[in-house]
Amino acid sequence: MELEFSKCTKEPSVYRKTIKGELLVVDVYVDDLFVTGTSKKLINEFKKGMASKFDMSDLGRLTYYLGIKVVQDDRGITLNQSQYAKKILENAGMAKCNSAQAPMELGLNLSKAEEEQEINATDFRRNIGCLRYLLHTRPDLSFCVGVLSRYMHSLRESHGVALKQCLRYLQGSTSYGLFLERSLQKVPRLIGYSDSSYNVDPDDGKSTTGHIFYLGKSPITWCSQKQDTLALSSCEAEFMAGTEAARQAIWLRDLLSEVTGQA
Repeated sequence: MELEFSKCTKEPSVYRKTIKGELLVVDVYVDDLFVTGTSKKLINEFKKGMASKFDMSDLGRLTYYLGIKVVQDDRGITLNQSQYAKKILENAGMAKCNSAQAPMELGLNLSKAEEEQEINATDFRRNIGCLRYLLHTRPDLSFCVGVLSRYMHSLRESHGVALKQCLRYLQGSTSYGLFLERSLQKVPRLIGYSDSSYNVDPDDGKSTTGHIFYLGKSPITWCSQKQDTLALSSCEAEFMAGTEAARQAIWLRDLLSEVTGQA
């Protein structure tokens, strides 16, 4: 079997090939390969071909990778980081804390709060770093963690209180994750939503952009971040959010088209 693939221009770590109408896709991460396709026979032939050319191990169906648990069944694929979430709580000393219903208090507007007392920066930054990795399967935490990440340079008591609220919410939702539903359509429809919150930062008046994209009924990418430019109106803030979402939509559309071979 010839190991000849085409590299995706939109995602250099993804390679694809088509043989007699069957698709084979390989994703490369450091020294690991993720293999999928429309034919088990083609996948097995690829693995045999790779083993004949390289010293490699076949670990079988993907079940756990980089702290992400992967469960595959006839309904689809479930991704969660429950063990990693519990480890975050343990390291923060909140493994037995009471749970909260929301990751952030309704209407809370954090600021630099320079008049407040400073808190331990090392613990805060470590927890935020861990939470940011947890965002791979937890879009519900994106806004909260994104806001808390803005104050890493000078941490105050109100920031610590908001972080504890986020961790208390995590305590009651460690089992949350993503479910990627199996679709009957050959290429499910790509659907995206965008929004913005105008002039919510009390320090610089900048707005926050947010968007999420679904492939069929499954969320595949999301974002929540402060806008780079100061919007002069809520309409302008919405345009900025819409522009970012449109850029992401174009990239996703081109990537899916290139991988599947369908426009």
